[in-house]
Amino acid sequence: MMRTLASLALFAAGATAQVIESSSFGAGKTISPNRDSIPGWAIGGEGHEPSLLSDKLILTPPYPGNTRGSAWAQSPVSQSEWSAELQFRASGPERAGGILQLWYTKDGQARIGTSSIYTVGQFDGFALVIDNHGGRGGSVRGFLNDGTTDYKSQSSPDSLAFGHCDYAYRNLGRPSVVKLKYTSSIFEVIIDDKPCFSTNKVSLPAGNTFGITAATPENPDSFEIFKFILEPASGGQTIASNQGSVPQKPIVNQNPPVAQSGGNPSMDAGMAAQFVDLSGRLQLTNKATNTILQDLKNQASKSDARHTELLQKVATQDQIAALLDARLARIEQLLQNILRDVEGKDYNSRFNQLHETLRSSHLSLSENLQGHLLSVITASSPRMGFFLFMLIAFQVLLAVSYVIYKRRRANMPKKFL
Repeated sequence: MMRTLASLALFAAGATAQVIESSSFGAGKTISPNRDSIPGWAIGGEGHEPSLLSDKLILTPPYPGNTRGSAWAQSPVSQSEWSAELQFRASGPERAGGILQLWYTKDGQARIGTSSIYTVGQFDGFALVIDNHGGRGGSVRGFLNDGTTDYKSQSSPDSLAFGHCDYAYRNLGRPSVVKLKYTSSIFEVIIDDKPCFSTNKVSLPAGNTFGITAATPENPDSFEIFKFILEPASGGQTIASNQGSVPQKPIVNQNPPVAQSGGNPSMDAGMAAQFVDLSGRLQLTNKATNTILQDLKNQASKSDARHTELLQKVATQDQIAALLDARLARIEQLLQNILRDVEGKDYNSRFNQLHETLRSSHLSLSENLQGHLLSVITASSPRMGFFLFMLIAFQVLLAVSYVIYKRRRANMPKKFL
């Protein structure tokens, strides 16, 4: 028995040594020795910053939505044949959605970043897409590109998939295990130890880098990454043996959080893993709750301010209405006084007196005006004697001028042609 345990330990140690550390994380008890980063990986996001806990990397949170997250290995893969294992979990409300991609591409971080298969442009390599495509609870699809196809400009990028299978990955309560194996003879994808799709027509060159990206809509899923292990394909048998020693598949299925290393973990280790997972979930829940409470406080303050403003406007309108009522009351009182005054007095005699006054004034004015006009015309008319004198003098002047003109012309010298 002791020899068997020793041989298993040596075999597990040899299998662990096959892990390509520069492109892997989560092989130990913790996902990273650091609290804020994973050695050899670049982590980024849009709309939020991915959270790194002791046992998992949360690419997209459960709240808010419309977020993106990414993790890219900084070292390219030098092996021409390899096998990879990704453990992830997706959880969210009933009608939530999102998309998770595993990339093996050239210059992935610079050319892809946090993009999804629907928003990426031209990329050179392979993408494994996990989402709700097809409406069957989930699907896993494979996409290839040689750097010439712009996926973002395609009217139907889904038609470019070369392999797929249905897989309901949401809210399983445990991590899902995705395994990829690439050799010169086959490329295969296995989900939870069940074949998904495979082909012998795929050629992936060495020198590419691995990356994981996730994106969520307004109603989001939370994508959690527990580990990513990359090994040379020559150690394919080692991967199978390693599954029995390191990940502990039955324990993982019963206790979702983290795969423990060792042969037979005790109940205390399982309880500790559950507590770690619950602690992480409580942290996320508290963070989301605090964000929601802050949003509610902001909305409440805005509502109070708007309510106060509306009350002020209503009070102002009431004052204006009161002023208008007072003015209308005064106008009504004045009209009533005028009506009583008109109805209570007889103005016929006054109107007759006024009419008689106007008639007498008109007669006197007409008589005086006729005499005045006659005197004015007589006084201003010219005298006829003076007019006749001026007419005769003008004619005499014309006759004298004509005689003088004729004499001068008769005395002028003659000109002959």
